[in-house]
Amino acid sequence: MASEATGVSGLAGRYATALFDLADQQQALDAIEGDLVKLRQMIEESPDLERLIRSPVLSREQQARAMAALMEKAAFGQIVRNFVGVVAQNRRLFALTDIIRGYLALVAERRGEVTAQVTAAQALTEGQLAAINEQINRAIGSKVAVDVRVDPAIIGGLVVKVGSRMVDGSLRTKLTRLQLAMRGI
Repeated sequence: MASEATGVSGLAGRYATALFDLADQQQALDAIEGDLVKLRQMIEESPDLERLIRSPVLSREQQARAMAALMEKAAFGQIVRNFVGVVAQNRRLFALTDIIRGYLALVAERRGEVTAQVTAAQALTEGQLAAINEQINRAIGSKVAVDVRVDPAIIGGLVVKVGSRMVDGSLRTKLTRLQLAMRGI
């Protein structure tokens, strides 16, 4: 199974694999990838949308109607609209970001890419992103898809994860190490 090779497993893995198989049959891998990246960005930028997909208080019908309206307004493709509708009806919206991550991992695997997760304290410019991508490509030696996340809690610097390897150059980690070193003196 494709999900075992990429480390995508569990509930999100099953949904991601089903969507991937459907997209592959419809020859719409790239279009669905674009819609899902846009949806993930919307979820990350909107606390209200995050609450909507995680709320146990709202009924499945309320969540499905709200997501359908959002999908319509944002002009998502029909496959993604239907898929998110099914996820909402099955009361699985809480796993939507993991499903998106799983789908993107499957698409990257199909392309022969390795996914690198980069966490930065603030949004990166195109130049910074290109430089990071070049450095990771040089270090890994294969095509790399960079997945950038913004987390102000790291204060500054970057945290880069590729597979099971992680390089933590965040200011938060450096300050923690300094604090531990000072305690030891």
